[in-house]
Amino acid sequence: MTVRLLIADDHPIVRDGLRAALGSRPGLEIVGEAADGEQAVRLSAELRPDVVLMDLRMPGMDGVAAIRRLHGTGPRVLVLTTFDTDVLPALEAGASGYLLKDAPPEELERAVLATHRGETVLAPAAAGRLAAQVRKPSRGTLSARELEVLRLVAGGATNKEAAARLFISEASVKTHLLHIYAKLDVRDRAAAVSEAYRRGLLTAHG
Repeated sequence: MTVRLLIADDHPIVRDGLRAALGSRPGLEIVGEAADGEQAVRLSAELRPDVVLMDLRMPGMDGVAAIRRLHGTGPRVLVLTTFDTDVLPALEAGASGYLLKDAPPEELERAVLATHRGETVLAPAAAGRLAAQVRKPSRGTLSARELEVLRLVAGGATNKEAAARLFISEASVKTHLLHIYAKLDVRDRAAAVSEAYRRGLLTAHG
């Protein structure tokens, strides 16, 4: 099975490098290139790629705005950027993964294939940045959206089912869960539900 890939980056030299690095890889086909977010959205509709490799800092429509526009239209989005500072906004917009441009070609290829399979891929630096961000509100109260996610999880919903019910991306559900874990000082779904019942955030009647 060939994964159809669209590259979105405002630097021609970066696009050329990605085409050289990935274009000859078995199982990958680069179907197009975009120089900004608006072009990425338009070409995605025309070319129907499986995965969009998205830079974030581009003129005009930036990567986060483009990811938001692309969410739910078909392709999965793998962020490829120089900076690890925009992890949470990108994931909340609907990105499936976040890599930095210093990743070697083999790692990038694996990330594209994993993204196509529906897996979440995070560079170590990006994962560290995300962990630091979600630790900040560790003693805060749950937001209304976090409570909605937690109620669905308590009812047995998967991330995909919760995302569909709330009309948000699976990545956003995962982010909300990370916030919930941090605020409740737990490590997993079951513990979060148990702690929420203990604190009275959830009741047997919803």
